[in-house]
Amino acid sequence: MTTVDIEYLRQWIGREQVIEDPLGLFPAKGLAALLDHDAAPGAGDCLPPAWHWLYFLGAARRSATGIDGHPQKGDFLPPIALPRRMWAGGALQITQSLRLGSPSAKRSSIRSIEHKTGKSGELVFVVLDHEITQGGKLCIREEQTLVYRAKPGERVPLAPGEPDTAKVDWSSTFEPDPVTLFRFSALTFNAHRIHYDRDYATQQEFYPGLVVHAPLLVTLLLDLLMQQVPAESLRELRFRAARPTFDLSPVKLCARRDGAQADLWTVDGERFIGMSAVATLDAAT
Repeated sequence: MTTVDIEYLRQWIGREQVIEDPLGLFPAKGLAALLDHDAAPGAGDCLPPAWHWLYFLGAARRSATGIDGHPQKGDFLPPIALPRRMWAGGALQITQSLRLGSPSAKRSSIRSIEHKTGKSGELVFVVLDHEITQGGKLCIREEQTLVYRAKPGERVPLAPGEPDTAKVDWSSTFEPDPVTLFRFSALTFNAHRIHYDRDYATQQEFYPGLVVHAPLLVTLLLDLLMQQVPAESLRELRFRAARPTFDLSPVKLCARRDGAQADLWTVDGERFIGMSAVATLDAAT
């Protein structure tokens, strides 16, 4: 029996919200420290790609926050009854870099809401469109896909994923730990307890460990890439979360260059691909 009234939920299609942000320095300073950079960007500097995820954040009141840490649904996002919410994938188009310390605005709208049934049960996919402007100019156009699904009543082993067999040009290792995951949660004002509360993640949501944030994995992959091609800029990015990543083993970050494009992916301790992405680069002019 379905728990989803898809026709009711589709009334949220087309809803919009606008969040303004002065792009202050501390979030970028905090992420630079998390990534172990020697220095952080300062006022007037270009914000590295995907670092805008530290900004334009909602701030739900404590009384409007659910037991899982997520803001209660039904305002901008539809009131989907399925409790598990994950960032399944997305795409970025960057026409010009955002600059720290300059007022900016993000306009978000709900493009589509779809109900599907998979091996794990009911799924609802919500696609959001975002446009970020600064000084009246469009800087970033973004597509974000959220997936909602039911919470299992017991721990269910993860299905085997796609094995990693590709050759790499560059790679590094990320060792997730509770402090790093908590710091990224704090920087993105993400109170979802699966990222920092091990008892909740394992006993209430039946994950084997803490879940590594999808945007953190994408940020790490881009950081690896941009360190190798510092004279180039990111023009487009498409990414997809194929399998959850946990803090139970080191994560291998991989990149392979092919002309103007680069394939990026993560590999977990079981040798399966977790996050994959395709980046399109522009040479510096």
